[in-house]
Amino acid sequence: MKFLYMVMTVAFLDTFIQLPIITRYAIELGASEWMSGFIVAIYSLTNISGNIIAGYWIDYFGRKPLLVMGLSSVSLILPGYPIVQNALQLLMIRGLHGLAGGILVPATFTLIGDYTRLRKDGRTMAFTGATIGLSAIIGPAFGGMMAARAQIEAVFYLVAGLFVLTALISIYAIKETNSKSIQEQVKLKDLAKLLTNHSLIQATVAAFALMVSNGTLSFALPIQVKTLGYTTSTTGALLSLFASVAFIIFLTPLNKIYAKQSSIKLINIGLALILISLWFLNMMTSIYLAILAMIIYGIGFALVFPSMNQFVTFITNKEERGRAYGIFYAAFSLGVVTGSSMSGLMTQWFGQLYLFSGMMLISSIVCIIYLERPKPLKDRLYAKL
Repeated sequence: MKFLYMVMTVAFLDTFIQLPIITRYAIELGASEWMSGFIVAIYSLTNISGNIIAGYWIDYFGRKPLLVMGLSSVSLILPGYPIVQNALQLLMIRGLHGLAGGILVPATFTLIGDYTRLRKDGRTMAFTGATIGLSAIIGPAFGGMMAARAQIEAVFYLVAGLFVLTALISIYAIKETNSKSIQEQVKLKDLAKLLTNHSLIQATVAAFALMVSNGTLSFALPIQVKTLGYTTSTTGALLSLFASVAFIIFLTPLNKIYAKQSSIKLINIGLALILISLWFLNMMTSIYLAILAMIIYGIGFALVFPSMNQFVTFITNKEERGRAYGIFYAAFSLGVVTGSSMSGLMTQWFGQLYLFSGMMLISSIVCIIYLERPKPLKDRLYAKL
């Protein structure tokens, strides 16, 4: 189980370490601003396809083969970044990268979900969130440092080496959690049942809303910080602040809340806190209000992220958990793309940086509460028959 935390750290380090460098790298290869933005976004777009495709394979072929396949694929793709000659080639490499990453993350979370269900420990997903938080703190700082030293190519080779090492260790350290008998029960047609599962819809809506807010934050915060007269380092510090707050909750005794409170309750409280933080940011007139907003956002993120992952684990059985996580993380990736792009559009049309994200958060909370309502008496009677 502990090795899976290492896999998760490496997987998300791959994403976060490239945040400060990929746009600059695209421009150096001659990409326009529009093309640079598309190169950044293509990772999440192909990630969605990878998530959905991988979901079925994870259930049908097993968790471990897909995990090793994802790690190996990314390790082969990453060295392609330094050898591309133009923006179009970079776009193709990044698209393939997103597809491979779309296989890796659901496979890892499905394995963690199997262990969580077995141990019935509500804190497992909190520890997983901590590993991602650690990647979010270390990755951008290291990537930015390497970019400042004009060593962008070295970043890709270094991360590729980490993936090779992790893939080799995974072959021996990871045990398959899905039996052959369960794999034989997997049917592609059963995907339709998952798509109409109210509990999975709740988790998926939460994932989409959370990442819309995250995408909005990455778009809007630098604009506001610059308006206040601060540099990009201040933006980085504010983003690190919310990650640090979440990290503290994940790793301290505060994480007992995940075992004591229902996942749906924590998700709704967390989304409400994120909504409040965006409201504060929308009124931001000083850096102190931004600090307060980031602390509240960090608490909200800490409540939502482990809870929605834990919810997916406990509402699914082994033969469908891979597909459930595939759907779940497809919504996760879609939220990243939608948040930044739609917030930019809303800002252009209405001059409101956080309008779209606020609307999505409110709609998501209402949707989750609506789907949680008790079934009518006649439906409960039919269900017993």
